[in-house]
Amino acid sequence: MMPSHAIAGEETGGDPEHLTRTARHQAQIDPLAALRAPGDPPWDVYLTGTVFLDIVFTGLDTAPVRGTESWARGMGSSPGGVANMAAALARLGLRTSLAAAFGDDHYGEYCWDALARGEGIDLTPSRTVPGWHSPVTVSMAYEGERTMISHGHEPPPEEPAPDCPPPARAAVASLTPGRRAPWIAQVAREGTRIFADVGWDDTGAWDLAGLADLEHCEAFLPNAEEAMRYTGSTCPKAAAHALTEHVPVAVVTLGAEGAYAVDRRTGETAEVPAIAVEALDPTGAGDVFVAGFVTGTLAGWPLADRLALAGLTAALSVQEFGGSLSAPGWSEIGAWWRRVQSLETQNPAALRRYAFLDPLIPTHLDRPWPLRRAVPTIGFGRNT
Repeated sequence: MMPSHAIAGEETGGDPEHLTRTARHQAQIDPLAALRAPGDPPWDVYLTGTVFLDIVFTGLDTAPVRGTESWARGMGSSPGGVANMAAALARLGLRTSLAAAFGDDHYGEYCWDALARGEGIDLTPSRTVPGWHSPVTVSMAYEGERTMISHGHEPPPEEPAPDCPPPARAAVASLTPGRRAPWIAQVAREGTRIFADVGWDDTGAWDLAGLADLEHCEAFLPNAEEAMRYTGSTCPKAAAHALTEHVPVAVVTLGAEGAYAVDRRTGETAEVPAIAVEALDPTGAGDVFVAGFVTGTLAGWPLADRLALAGLTAALSVQEFGGSLSAPGWSEIGAWWRRVQSLETQNPAALRRYAFLDPLIPTHLDRPWPLRRAVPTIGFGRNT
């Protein structure tokens, strides 16, 4: 797939209908169309967190060596951090609202524009902080891995989560060991379904009791190492089952082996292998995976189909620069589905795993509009 630098969408404010029109123009498919009814929350998913400017170097043969200069064959810039998941959700057709602090520098302006104008994301709960420098992460991708260097000033007081988050069907939260986020309990009481991931526990405690907000969550999506450390299991699948004692749905990502999930309420289990692709940049792939799983869950799909969509969207995302702007839309998903069906050597059993895509993707959907992609230089005019 060739990247496009065009900007899709139009000027957006906080009006749900206006933003929804922009999102529909981009996503082309509304996966929740059959479920929408008068009185529904205005947003499908609410998120809060830190937006970074990501600068990604790819095409490095090895890790940088001290005392030498390395030249990368590729470079891209895009919004990062929580923006990765927000953009992935919006590109899958979900009405997405984000609360984040933005610096009033050029980086902050670029990230705001990319998310609001480019992706149709509601930034009404967000704010621009005068005099605050946007956090920046430089990511270097090589040999299927990445090394990151980040810089940021002390975050502004009172993190951007508003006192009254907007009503939404679901919210995605990143749990922090030993610390509660009051907004999680608040929106859960109002009926919002919480999907949670977690970062590495730098304390080394790996105590599930420290993830106090897990009690409010519907699903928990750690990677295999995190899941095993938190449960004391030596097997990722056993760890997933152990986690369902604390949360209804546990999804454990297995890297190159795919993912495994357990739903305590229905008794379903599912395992979906990873899709082999040539990875250009793995930045944000985990966020895109979560976005795919949330989309399938809100649409009411079986557990295995949710897991398959999550893995597929993550696999497609690593073939492009950047985290947020590498997320696939339905046009990319449709193009992939038609391509693999045309391969004579394709395993029929593997094709059946993704047959749920058939009724979802219209036959005419084939990149009807250009996705905005990461660009090497910030500051180009919109018409360049």
